[in-house]
Amino acid sequence: MAALAKTRIQYRPDSAQVYSDDGFMTLGEVVRRVSGKPLNEYVKEKVFAPLAMKDTGFLPGPEQKKRSAATEKRYGRWLVGEVHDPQAWIAGGVAGHAGLFSTADDLARFCRMLLNEGTLDGVRILGPATVRAITNPATPEGLQVRGLGWEINTRWAHRGDLFAAGSFGHTGWTGTSVWVDKPTKTYVIVLGNRTHPDGRGSLNDIQNLAATLAASAINDIPAYATTAEYAPYPNNRTEVTPITAPAPEYANVLNGIDVLEAEKFAALKGRKIGLITNSTGINRARKSTVDIFFDQHKAKTFSLIALFGPEHGIRGDKDELIKDEVDTATGLPVYSLYDYTRRIFKPTPAMLKGVDTIVFDVQDIGVRYYTYITTLAYAMEAAKENGIKIVVLDRPNPINGVTVDGPNLDITIRHFAGYYPIPLRHGMTVGELARLFNTEFKIGADLDVIACKGWRRAMWFDQTGLPWVNPSPNIRNLTEATLYAGIGVLEATTLSVGRGTDRPFAVFGAPFINDVALSEELNRRKLPGLSFVPVRFTPVSREHRGTECNGVAVQLLDRDAFQGTRTAVEIMDVLRRMYGNDLVKVQGTKGMYGRKEIPDAIIAGEPVEKIVATWQEDVAGFKRTRAKYLLYD
Repeated sequence: MAALAKTRIQYRPDSAQVYSDDGFMTLGEVVRRVSGKPLNEYVKEKVFAPLAMKDTGFLPGPEQKKRSAATEKRYGRWLVGEVHDPQAWIAGGVAGHAGLFSTADDLARFCRMLLNEGTLDGVRILGPATVRAITNPATPEGLQVRGLGWEINTRWAHRGDLFAAGSFGHTGWTGTSVWVDKPTKTYVIVLGNRTHPDGRGSLNDIQNLAATLAASAINDIPAYATTAEYAPYPNNRTEVTPITAPAPEYANVLNGIDVLEAEKFAALKGRKIGLITNSTGINRARKSTVDIFFDQHKAKTFSLIALFGPEHGIRGDKDELIKDEVDTATGLPVYSLYDYTRRIFKPTPAMLKGVDTIVFDVQDIGVRYYTYITTLAYAMEAAKENGIKIVVLDRPNPINGVTVDGPNLDITIRHFAGYYPIPLRHGMTVGELARLFNTEFKIGADLDVIACKGWRRAMWFDQTGLPWVNPSPNIRNLTEATLYAGIGVLEATTLSVGRGTDRPFAVFGAPFINDVALSEELNRRKLPGLSFVPVRFTPVSREHRGTECNGVAVQLLDRDAFQGTRTAVEIMDVLRRMYGNDLVKVQGTKGMYGRKEIPDAIIAGEPVEKIVATWQEDVAGFKRTRAKYLLYD
């Protein structure tokens, strides 16, 4: 404590956040001095014993040590039942910031106490005001959002992709996490061990996946991020100097449909509408755009004439060809815009009979070879050809609007999953793309875009406060959407990318692969933001369906560092060198990369750096071109 007392304050209060143990080390000493008892005795008496948390505490005894997980070696011996944190270890195993041991059963009791406003089994541990302080945002605007001692929306938050930003939790360095969601009375506990044997592991993906799976099992997750109880506290502090950050860690973003509602549908009054949407077309309160529009149709605000479904259908749940149908809820015709049998991808004049305005409301994922933006382009062309208006209800780019990566599509190899010459990862919203398509590719449609509110380019989807809906059956969370911007390329080879497994686009492999050797070689390449773990899986669709595949699980450690196109090139280069092109079929990736020259260069054994350099001019040129069409800072 003497050394800690000499530490100089580096930032004014409320001006920055720094990962540091100093605050809780000091708090532990305050507890000792005020109570007159060692910290471990005090918390046992006041918290753990009243909650019947029999296996929780500092300094585990001999029986508990037998059940403790080993972490790392220190001074030639494994640490088992001893605190891993170096400062707490030096302090004898008891400190305010580290050293606590527990079990899932005990932690479940603690979570239930928090969900019950501070009581459990008739015993009060915390006052309601303290629980509110823990669970409500208390940090100034611009900083990562925390409650009193707990995380709400920070880079370390492990709430997954479905629990909204009002939930809260905490993580531990060795690979532990607790996440609590009050409206659904749900808690998720992960007690992993990322430190064994060498301290280099990561459980981030597993912790987030556990939260996502738990939330997905709940039939009705409330859209509570907009309610007063869970909105961030107003920032009444003055002279706050926030940390320099490209985007806030918490926001209340409104999609185009929310803005349209707020403006009382003024842009569509009296129109006769054909609506292109799917399950991602919802407002912030999770009401579908179809239902919203049908309500306005019944109220005679406008007329809803027909519905149009892109790939995966109007409900977003099909991974097959889509047929025309009738929507049972509204009785309206639903026309397929993904019918390979009849080669129909664009609204026809017959489909548009009686329509004077096409409205497009579909969530894209920011990658050129995702077909929704091709459907958008076709709809714009149809609007121009039929002399009608098109309105795009904008939505955020879920993998941020800053990163641009990969080559422009060579127009001579255009296809339904790559229609216009834009980079593989374009960094634009659908509304911005519509503006660019309309001018740069000379569509000339009568176009309006209802922009989002509150979104900034540097935001990822989990920083928007918006509810997640799977944009397609095999993109089930933000991690998979991010990885799709690289791993998706592999689908054009002989590899399975895990379709139908619980981790599509986060695993890949084939029966002929040596999973251990492949993971070792990929990890040797130190790909930015990634690590690889050997795995075996059995896909239930597409390549190698029903056959066990050997491969790797892709762990996304740093999404901002991830370079999707480079990752795809590196993986292809490794696979070609290990197994030969005859097995891997690298040339099949030309349509995904958008350039025939890239797989040709991989097959020829060109250095990866030389291949990556070939699209840098495309990226720079596209950034210049897109600048005039951007709607957000």
